[in-house]
Amino acid sequence: MAKFNEDGFREPANFTDRIRLAGIGFIGMVFVAGIIVWGGFNTVLELTNREEFCISCHEMNDNVFQEYRNTIHYSNRSGVRATCPDCHVPKEWGHKIIRKIQASNEVLHKVLGSIDTPEKFNAKRLKLAENEWARMRKTDSRECRNCHHFEYFDYAEQGRRSAKMHQTGLNEGKTCIDCHKGIAHTLPEVEQGIGADKHGAAPEVFHPETKQPATAPAEPAKATATQDTTAK
Repeated sequence: MAKFNEDGFREPANFTDRIRLAGIGFIGMVFVAGIIVWGGFNTVLELTNREEFCISCHEMNDNVFQEYRNTIHYSNRSGVRATCPDCHVPKEWGHKIIRKIQASNEVLHKVLGSIDTPEKFNAKRLKLAENEWARMRKTDSRECRNCHHFEYFDYAEQGRRSAKMHQTGLNEGKTCIDCHKGIAHTLPEVEQGIGADKHGAAPEVFHPETKQPATAPAEPAKATATQDTTAK
């Protein structure tokens, strides 16, 4: 603390006081710098989570975005729109950072021009779709569940077919992407085993089999003794 002499003048700070004041000043500078760095990082992160950023490259704007504009997720009676990051970027900070790190591979292929033409994009459509389906299945369709969730369905308000399929899916442990693969983008070609080879996906890729819970074998009926009614 500052010391004053008898005349009211401040005495020169000793070495220990100077070190203490310098330390407090350094901590204050680090705190302010941390706020600035964090604010800048978070601002850039959020800017990359906007639809405008997603479609800023022509690969996305000319292909998947045009498909998405013709779906219910883009325009519907309620006016609620799911944008690109709503479906493809996690909201939780930790998962979001991991997804951003993974997206660096997409930047690499942007530089390499892997899908810079519609022909190249369609040639890789199946592989790109399978990668995203696998990611969503691994996370139990986490981004879908930001808006849709089995527990909050009002089955009485759904059509009979939808209500039946949703309840069946819930009982079988299915996740959204197991059935809703073409909800926002054009599906890849399906290989049906007839005609020319389409180089497409096998049918089981779109509708994977669900393992049914094992049931215990029925116990054999026990023999019952019959009463002898023979006349004696």
